[in-house]
Amino acid sequence: MANVNQSKKEKKSKILIIEDEQPLADLLAAKLEKEDYEVDCAYDGAAGYEKIKEWKPDLILLDIVMPKMDGYEVLEKLNEDKIKIPVIIISNSGQPVEIEKTKKLGAVGHLIKTEFNPVDVIKQVKDYLGGNGKYSKENGKSMPVQAKENDNVKKMGVKVLLVEDDAFLREICSKKLLKEGFSVYEAIDGEQALDIFKEAEPDIILLDIILPAIDGFQILHQIRNYEDKKMAATPVIMLSNLGQEDDIKKAMEMKANDYLVKAHFTTEEIVEKIKKTLGK
Repeated sequence: MANVNQSKKEKKSKILIIEDEQPLADLLAAKLEKEDYEVDCAYDGAAGYEKIKEWKPDLILLDIVMPKMDGYEVLEKLNEDKIKIPVIIISNSGQPVEIEKTKKLGAVGHLIKTEFNPVDVIKQVKDYLGGNGKYSKENGKSMPVQAKENDNVKKMGVKVLLVEDDAFLREICSKKLLKEGFSVYEAIDGEQALDIFKEAEPDIILLDIILPAIDGFQILHQIRNYEDKKMAATPVIMLSNLGQEDDIKKAMEMKANDYLVKAHFTTEEIVEKIKKTLGK
């Protein structure tokens, strides 16, 4: 009878850490084991991929720059062999071009080594293994979010509305903007973006084009036709995966102030573009 009861016990989720910095890998392993996960580590990409096939983890924490096989190659091999396991990237970079590449290869999350602590890792792990939503809901509607500011950073007194439904890019851009002293409001869809626009009256808007329900062009149209003429003139920089001339032309004809293709810019360039647009 004891054996039957034992078999009914819920199995621990298995996490594989593939990271060539052994002290970091071992630290993350210790923290995750305290959260009652079963954890194993590999210190290069080739060894990590072998462990993926043998151990079959429920989730992978994957470094990008590693010996023998880098993180991109590991992701490519997973796709090639049709192995469907959630992967959270642990990176030194976090530039949009890297995030876009890892996303296309199937990564579900992204953490930057210089900015995360073990608590951030545990939260992302629980989000994906626990199936918890990342965004709070009230009456079925996503809640407007103001990103948490760092009290040690000198404030610029500039409010930025970041409209981006991709969690990777939104988090990376938001952290960079906060470090530069901007106050950041985040929206994940068009309805939320318009609500925050009216309530927070931002100084500038970073606006994705492809969004749920209401796209970026529709949002831009509503902003430019807003009853308050001063707010209607709020600077808008379009962010998109689309680099076609027709889309750029359409955005500029609708009086966007600028246009950036996600796969081509860095967070530093976003900051410079905002400063240039605002004349700061």
